[in-house]
Amino acid sequence: MSLRRRLGLLSAAAVAVTVVLASAIIYLLVRDNLRDEVDQDLRRQAERAEALAGAAGAGLGEGEAPPPPDRLPGIPPGAPGGPVAIGQLIGPGGDVVAVPGRGTAGPGEPAELTIPVSPGAEALAESDGAGEPSFEDVEVDGAPLRVLTQPLPAGGALQLARSLQETEDALGTLLVVLFVVSMGGIALAAALGPVVARAALAPAGEVSDAAEEVARSHDLSRRIEVRGEDELGRLAASFNEMMAALEASDAAQRRLVADASHELRTPLATLRTNIETLGRGHELDPAERERIVGDLTGELEEMGELVGDVVELAREPGAERLAPQDVRLDELAADAVASARRRARGLDFTVDLSPSLVRGDPARIGRAISNLLDNAAKWSPAGGEVEVSVAGGVVRVRDHGPGFAPADLPRVFDRFWRSDEARGMHGSGLGLAIVRRVAEEHGGSAEAANAEGGGALVTLRIPQARS
Repeated sequence: MSLRRRLGLLSAAAVAVTVVLASAIIYLLVRDNLRDEVDQDLRRQAERAEALAGAAGAGLGEGEAPPPPDRLPGIPPGAPGGPVAIGQLIGPGGDVVAVPGRGTAGPGEPAELTIPVSPGAEALAESDGAGEPSFEDVEVDGAPLRVLTQPLPAGGALQLARSLQETEDALGTLLVVLFVVSMGGIALAAALGPVVARAALAPAGEVSDAAEEVARSHDLSRRIEVRGEDELGRLAASFNEMMAALEASDAAQRRLVADASHELRTPLATLRTNIETLGRGHELDPAERERIVGDLTGELEEMGELVGDVVELAREPGAERLAPQDVRLDELAADAVASARRRARGLDFTVDLSPSLVRGDPARIGRAISNLLDNAAKWSPAGGEVEVSVAGGVVRVRDHGPGFAPADLPRVFDRFWRSDEARGMHGSGLGLAIVRRVAEEHGGSAEAANAEGGGALVTLRIPQARS
């Protein structure tokens, strides 16, 4: 079953439940209101009849003969034009001792109804006026009655009853109306449910259609319109952000392949030339052969570094699981400086290393520091000084070379980027790009600036470990 159909059915079911509950509440409220009106009318008639009934039943004991019926006037209605209640007096023993003259009690009510005396009514008659009036529903000869039993101060009790037939008829009519309205509401909800679901899920349908189109055409430039700021609107915005990220990633990968191909073309051509030269070995003297072999070795090492850097940058961030641990950043820097001194023997490396504990992958952080040192060594003049400091999770490497051109500062961490001055120098332009990648993987940052007094200053920041 599709999501649209499920949503339509759920919305129709929700409307149906709401309609049924609303109808039930309306029915109960109207029923209680109508019955309250009957009870209030009985109370008003009881107030008017109590004096007459009290006078007629005063002093009547159990077994005494009731007065003649013509001495008990009819009980007046509680409201002008209202229905007349039938009534009777109950002696202290629970026997009916007087029946006032009846008027017309209501449509369909027999003219000579006798109110049955329940055990509760007998108890009130024996309470000597101390009990509270009570209401009860009874049925006499098929006629529903609402009965009020009210104790009299002089003993006994007064009972008044009104027919509930009008109330039951009104409630029956209301029940039919509510049933028809409920069924109509449920049918309307069932008809409109799919329409509402279709309108509500339109943005989701656009996302689905766009995803299918991208899968078919591989067009990562596809975007959808964002409508509103609700969940579906945020879904559309998230889809657009995802497509933008995929498009940027795809473009970056294409640039990486193109740049790597360009960078590999020159060393491959040089290797081919040197290998072809070695193939004519009988024409070379030993010194020339040794020089060519040395060139081949250096070029192969450079190509190996280039391939390793390309593989490192081609890897998606987080694709290779880091092995974070508490690492002494100053110790990693000391090891990197020792290696750099062996590679660049003509330079003076001065260090200022303060104990600094960070959380990260020691191999990757160590490689980033080595790249910083190699970059500084490349730009330092012969016999120059490279300054290295570590404190508070921050590694700073400064050389005393020409520094960065102001226009180059925003691009120094880009892949394969090299300044015009670096075109003829060793390197592929990936070292600082890897530094930034390592910093971002560890939640840190990399910055480049020109130092006061000349030279370049490159900073690597790694969050410190929590103590």
